[in-house]
Amino acid sequence: MMEESRAADVAVIGLGAIGLPVCVNASTAGFRVQGWNRSPGPRQQAAKAGAAVPSTLDKIDAPIILSVLPDMPQLFDVLDGGLAGVIREGDVLVVMSTVAPSSMHILAKRLALLGASVIDAPVSGGDVGAWESTLSIMVGGETDDLAKCLQILQAISHRIEHMGPLGSGQMAKACNQMIVGATLAAIGEALTLGRAAGLDDAQLLDVLGAGLAGSRAMEIKRSKLLSSDYTPGGSVANQLRDLRIALDSAQTFGYVPRLTSVVTEDYQKLVDTGDSGLDHSAIILISERDRSRDGF
Repeated sequence: MMEESRAADVAVIGLGAIGLPVCVNASTAGFRVQGWNRSPGPRQQAAKAGAAVPSTLDKIDAPIILSVLPDMPQLFDVLDGGLAGVIREGDVLVVMSTVAPSSMHILAKRLALLGASVIDAPVSGGDVGAWESTLSIMVGGETDDLAKCLQILQAISHRIEHMGPLGSGQMAKACNQMIVGATLAAIGEALTLGRAAGLDDAQLLDVLGAGLAGSRAMEIKRSKLLSSDYTPGGSVANQLRDLRIALDSAQTFGYVPRLTSVVTEDYQKLVDTGDSGLDHSAIILISERDRSRDGF
């Protein structure tokens, strides 16, 4: 594994929908794992899987730190709250969250002052992929830094692609989220049309999924769409954040993605109606509400 002089091989910061299964699976794979989270519930679940669960950040001691926090402000809060004090020279911080590509360079400058490195490694596959260790990981950063983390990342994923220099992984994730957001919106509109025409939801998804319209998003979100149980998974709020990152990134190249702009407006509508905590497949509610209003 890693250095025996350290308390753990890897630390996972943020035990949410992605972070908890990452922590559990890394521990199950035989790595010595520390898992940290502000609230105790996820810490208890991680401990049951064999991970150590220090209650304070100054007890973190691992050469590889996976950050699975919601966004960069939370990561900076954690650094200021004690994590920066235990990062050693040569350590690597892996940002698995979806953040703006430009923010990775700000973080890298801060880590360089500690003699440490950072790579971006956002994931696709959702909570289902995280539990099944079938995540797709998009990496940006130095090859040597990725090499230090590779065994751990391989244990929690199905595919790892080194996209290029720092920030490239986040740019790839922005592209990914453009497709995810638009796909879920299209599935929602198709189901709404099918319902208006009296088609059976499950049968429609079966036939669509067997053809060119089929997608991993349709497969993973099928049960939520059929049950109308929009417990997240990936949330509406996070999907909206990711789409705005994509739009902002596109703007740096003078490009305005038309479809992504429209889809972003629909996710904003869900946030405005108090639905930000629902699973992002709840975008179907926009077309369902249109159907109810327009009477079709």
